[in-house]
Amino acid sequence: MPTRALYREDASLRVCESRITHVFDDGFELEATVFYPHGGGQAGDTGRIRLADGRVIDISDTVKSRREGATPDDACHKPVDPSVLTGLVPGQPVQAEIDWPRRHRMMRFHTSTHLLCALIAHPVNGCSIQPDYARIDFDMTEALDKSAIQRGLDALIAAGHPCTSEWIDDDALRAQPELVRTMSVAPPLGFGRVRLLRIAGVDLQPCGGTHVSNTAEIGDVRIAKIEKKSARTRRLTLRFGES
Repeated sequence: MPTRALYREDASLRVCESRITHVFDDGFELEATVFYPHGGGQAGDTGRIRLADGRVIDISDTVKSRREGATPDDACHKPVDPSVLTGLVPGQPVQAEIDWPRRHRMMRFHTSTHLLCALIAHPVNGCSIQPDYARIDFDMTEALDKSAIQRGLDALIAAGHPCTSEWIDDDALRAQPELVRTMSVAPPLGFGRVRLLRIAGVDLQPCGGTHVSNTAEIGDVRIAKIEKKSARTRRLTLRFGES
């Protein structure tokens, strides 16, 4: 069975009870997890795994499983010290807990990039969501007005638009190619359905990342920089206003 990706059901979930399913030289998989694996431009979660005997395993990164037959939800939790993997076996009960402040910052940034997609009507050809900044690249040649985009972003955040997830099957997504805004990362077709993020009245597009439940939760996000990265690429960098 694929890992149950609890962060897709509730991105605010911080802790879960689970069991180890696979152990590798550099990490292990769980039957259910709150840890988001690196993908779609968003960095993987860090945190800690508690074993039944009281030991704590610090997790330095989470990545998509490279195991043969793995699905997009299967995640490999990579420990800071790989030597702790010795003795771990499938079936062991664990408690998984993410570094919530770090994750929440990325949720706020990631949702902000979707708001920028609503403000800038051009395809996205690159994105990076980190705890301290977000970067999004648009395929376009026109110059961007930083002040105007900041005003638009502030308004969408302040309006408190609900952010919800829904699912679409592969055939329905193929029939609506306009939903796909990204040129660099294709939605994971072939598994029956694809997750969409809907920001009510603002944006709807495929995305498997983690997001806030309402745009008002984003808070003060600033457009730190707009760059011309190439003849056809305009890059926006976001940072938090308090940082």
